[in-house]
Amino acid sequence: MFVGERMSHPVLTITPDVPVQDALARMRKDKVRRYPVLDKRGKLIGIVTDSDLMNASPSEATTLSVWEINYLLSKITVERVMTREVITTTEDTTVEEAASLMADKKIGGLPVMRGERLVGMITETDIFKIFLEMLGARSAGVRITVEVPDTPGKLYELAGAIYRLGGNIHGMGAIQGESSQTRTLTFKVADVPLDELKQAFEPLVEKIIDIRQETGTV
Repeated sequence: MFVGERMSHPVLTITPDVPVQDALARMRKDKVRRYPVLDKRGKLIGIVTDSDLMNASPSEATTLSVWEINYLLSKITVERVMTREVITTTEDTTVEEAASLMADKKIGGLPVMRGERLVGMITETDIFKIFLEMLGARSAGVRITVEVPDTPGKLYELAGAIYRLGGNIHGMGAIQGESSQTRTLTFKVADVPLDELKQAFEPLVEKIIDIRQETGTV
């Protein structure tokens, strides 16, 4: 899965000359948390977040009057508070690479570039949606989490057990287990009763960590 498949586009952007007060109002209206900043030629020159804009506002403890505060804010533009060294990604970057970059850099979104042109934006919300889809979080079925040895063929065994029961795997995820020799696997399985799935899995796994019936959400 690539960034180009899951990015938001067209992108909501802003120009550097917009006062921070207006930018914050626009951000709230658009229900976004960041804007790429483009110059008059459409070149990406920065990125501004809701935190950048709010931090530009005077403290509540200020002795300035409302008129003075509004006057000062009208003079502070996006250009003054934006981040100029923008971390970007490309359409053919994998979503896990983009997620890793966002986590390592502690940022919530990446402008997506095609050469010098801004073509999209991928944010933590897009990553969360992918995570939900991969685990089948919105699908009805049995959610089962198990601890298994980190050995070849184990996933094949479990998938085979689900197949023999006539089940359909709507989601699956794997993470490091309780030790370096194990993996923790989570499945969302439809069309199989909970008790039957539990009985089929018990001889194939080290332990069943959790099993529950879920109704799914829209």
